[in-house]
Amino acid sequence: MSSLRPWFALKSVPGIGNLLFRRLVEQFGSPEAVLGADLPALQAVQGVTSRLAATIRRHRVPDAVDRELEAVLQKGYTIVTQTDPCFPPLLLQIPDPPPYLYIYGSLPAAGLNIAVVGSRNATEYGISTTRQLCMDLVRQQVNIVSGMARGVDTAAHSGAIAAGGNTVSVLGTGMDRIYPRENTRLFHQIAENGAVITEFSLGTGPDAHHFPARNRIISGMCHGTVVVEATGRSGSLITARLAAEQNREVFAVPGNIHSFKSIGTHTLIKEGAKLVMHAGDVLDEFQHIQPHEQEASTLPKPAMPPLTDDEAMVIDSLEADSVHIDDIARKLTLPPGRLSGLLLQMELKGLVVQSPGKRFCLTPGIDRQQLNQRNINQEVSSE
Repeated sequence: MSSLRPWFALKSVPGIGNLLFRRLVEQFGSPEAVLGADLPALQAVQGVTSRLAATIRRHRVPDAVDRELEAVLQKGYTIVTQTDPCFPPLLLQIPDPPPYLYIYGSLPAAGLNIAVVGSRNATEYGISTTRQLCMDLVRQQVNIVSGMARGVDTAAHSGAIAAGGNTVSVLGTGMDRIYPRENTRLFHQIAENGAVITEFSLGTGPDAHHFPARNRIISGMCHGTVVVEATGRSGSLITARLAAEQNREVFAVPGNIHSFKSIGTHTLIKEGAKLVMHAGDVLDEFQHIQPHEQEASTLPKPAMPPLTDDEAMVIDSLEADSVHIDDIARKLTLPPGRLSGLLLQMELKGLVVQSPGKRFCLTPGIDRQQLNQRNINQEVSSE
């Protein structure tokens, strides 16, 4: 930890932000050299005034720095600096990377990093679509990065973990201030399947201005950013804008045109973001850097059992948004018991997804028309 002390010492100098920190280290080679430089050399650096140079020269390391480093050691976290080989390489390409990152878990060594972000108050469609998209991506050795917020972020991490992949969460708080609290279990699961990272010191709470800063790290360490659901003023749009400014790819999943939660994603598509219907739409943009080049279209797809007449009727009754079982029963004039059994069978086949409150929708990625046409073809071939 002694090697980290100069990094924390320089960061604690009033008036030195991330951009100037990087400029100083690039000029002098290390934080130690910056702290030991003379006034003329310091003042020669762009952005360093005579007053700031004098502040650096007389700066004494606060006791809080040693307490912080000791607490990090006791809690089992690690810290990586910009000069550490483990520091996310893409993050070094943005103008103001954090001088160091707190790490809980292990950052993925290599691979394609894709950020998946969206609404905290996501619909069932947004949650199920995010989860399925992230499961499909990690099966192609993609690392999923998100912010561990409610809604889409939580679904992104959960989908990656469920498929046995790597995921990284970037916090807008200190490592010991898990936010939201209900994601405490997820916090530890992420660390077991990747890493939780933050630039904020221990004890830092979820202040509003921390999250836009957090978002630049999410987009900055990724090759591309996917937005699943977003209102017109969603924080996810900040992440997408930052990704574009960082010269990274921006993707958006279309939603219901009548839902205000799709305004943000549809605006992104209008502005040039690539429309995403499945994992292949993302992977197509990065074939040159995938660890195992293989187009999504060539992946073997699981065989799906033929539909019964009743199942086909249920498929036709489902909509993009989830529908309550009572509404489906009224529409099809089926007894509730019979319909409940059908929906259970269809869940086991992977055809439908159940949401809380006995609501059902078609599993994301399943094309209703192709499913029905395939069923017709199977019936014809069996005659």
